[in-house]
Amino acid sequence: MPEETERTPIEQRGLYFEEFDTTARYLHRPGRTVTEADNVFFTTLTMNTQSLHLDQAWSEKQEFGQRLVNSMFTLSTMVGSSVAQLTQGTIVANLGFDSVIFPHPLYHGDTLYSETVVVNKRLSASRPGQGIVTLEHTGRNQDGVIVATAVRSVLVHCLDAAP
Repeated sequence: MPEETERTPIEQRGLYFEEFDTTARYLHRPGRTVTEADNVFFTTLTMNTQSLHLDQAWSEKQEFGQRLVNSMFTLSTMVGSSVAQLTQGTIVANLGFDSVIFPHPLYHGDTLYSETVVVNKRLSASRPGQGIVTLEHTGRNQDGVIVATAVRSVLVHCLDAAP
């Protein structure tokens, strides 16, 4: 066995601009099973007093018959699950979101599985050594039903210009 100091260090990181593949579908695993505690904590932490997230008795009388997972938790978890695979340590900035959609609710006990495709990528005209990558994130529950989609633009380092 090689000595510890002889081993090649490999650090987990995201992708540099050149490594983003416009033909790939990146599957972010493991999934995340959402608990009641997750939803209540996130909802109260963000000062969202929406009864659909907090009041079981009231929510039972509403259209869905139960509390819904806060859609901002769904969005945050869907995007967050992509970080280790796509942008960990290679991102310069999150530039913005477009087309955030929640076509189906996420409930306590559901498992969120996320995936990402690269919609577009181009070198930055104003920031040498960096590129803009447009990502489309999709979140599905354990039954494969789409619960969220979002298009996100990120500024990332190019391989040769990484700090």
